[in-house]
Amino acid sequence: MLEELFVSRVRVKILQLFLTSPQESLFHVREIVRRVSEEINAVRRELARMEKYGMVISEWRANRRLYRFRKDYIFYRELLALIAKTSGLGGNLIKNRGKLGKIKYSFISTKFLKGERSDPEDVNLLVVGSIVLPELQVIIADEQAKREQEINYSFMDEAEFTFRVRRRDPFILKVLLQSKIMLIGDEDELLEGVII
Repeated sequence: MLEELFVSRVRVKILQLFLTSPQESLFHVREIVRRVSEEINAVRRELARMEKYGMVISEWRANRRLYRFRKDYIFYRELLALIAKTSGLGGNLIKNRGKLGKIKYSFISTKFLKGERSDPEDVNLLVVGSIVLPELQVIIADEQAKREQEINYSFMDEAEFTFRVRRRDPFILKVLLQSKIMLIGDEDELLEGVII
């Protein structure tokens, strides 16, 4: 099954487009071509393969064939995690990890990754460790400019994080129990001590 996932640069670009767009986004072939900067025949070929494997579904509307990624695809969550770790905010955090200090844990909310609207109290990104705040702020400001929306993020050192988990702080419990993709660190270790 892995052969169906990573066979071409074009497919990787199409996956990045689908998985970084709002979940119900529909794309016409020409729009995909424009956004991934690839030849139309290569895009059509990959879309046909992706549809054959059950990754995308197409529908006709007003004589136009539109495509969207199937959220019930067996590897949807895994692909979302791969895209989160290699592009956008998550990719930049991982790529610049050395400049950011010593990060113990970092995760992005699945809601944010899927392009769903966040409530003001939602936390899109949590970073735990000894953080070089100006470096983190540059990465977040860059992503906010690209997305043209504010990113709700929180950061804290390990001592504060551990203290808040032990005290069952409502804020930290809500953040930890949301659906998320781990960028750095182990989720089981992160949730240690949090009893539902």
